[in-house]
Amino acid sequence: MKTRQYRKKKTMAQRADRHVLYENSVQDVGGEYRFVSKKFRKLRGRRAQRMREDFCGTANMSCEWVSRHRNNTAIGVDIDPEVLAWGRKHNLARLKPAARMRLTLLQEDVRRAQTAAVDVVLAMNFSYQLFKDRETLRGYFSSVRDALVDDGVLFLDLYGGYEAFQELREKRKCKGFKYIWEQARYNPITGDMRCHIHFAFPDGSRLKKAFTYDWRLWTLPEIRELLDEAGYSRVTVYWEGADKKTGEGNGKYKATTVGEADPGWIVFITAEK
Repeated sequence: MKTRQYRKKKTMAQRADRHVLYENSVQDVGGEYRFVSKKFRKLRGRRAQRMREDFCGTANMSCEWVSRHRNNTAIGVDIDPEVLAWGRKHNLARLKPAARMRLTLLQEDVRRAQTAAVDVVLAMNFSYQLFKDRETLRGYFSSVRDALVDDGVLFLDLYGGYEAFQELREKRKCKGFKYIWEQARYNPITGDMRCHIHFAFPDGSRLKKAFTYDWRLWTLPEIRELLDEAGYSRVTVYWEGADKKTGEGNGKYKATTVGEADPGWIVFITAEK
């Protein structure tokens, strides 16, 4: 009698694509596009068209940028060939041919990328924190300033609050999975920090350490000082408002010079050339 061989069914974690999970849990490219476009127009009195996305990863934001207007162009820069290849296969492939022609991906160190002058440079998702000393980070900010047109603007985000310095795990429900942010190790002497992103699924499986970050946890005063030292004419911090009922962030960011001592916060920063 012949015996039947059964393949063990793969778990949800084994079938999952970590880049898809990241885009669905971390990124809001539509909201980011609206914020950048609105603030640039308010600061400069014109519409931003030419954008460079540093640490672009899967180029999700670059694709959003070129799809929004027929005159928009984007340059995505990242040093990781694997993530760029994924972006080409999955994100650039879904663009209309005309939009795809207006997007360029470069596998380069963002500090040394030589690109045409742009209106806007984005350095989002805290990735610039992999530069751990003042000289290196200031040098990166200076190189970005050189890459901007005369009235160009650098956009950054940053997180902080007293919980940012703790070793902890935070969970958040997303559609079809749970997002888990782990601050695994923090050294208060150097500011060095190691963080992980994990994903958990309804079948009980987990995708552990889908992403790992080894960076320095820079503070907001330090970032502002380094941008000033790099030669930017004005640096502005945008603080998120709070929902009156829940007390949670409402996704609306306003320029301010006074923040609140919250356990955790995320801000946007503009640095004008």
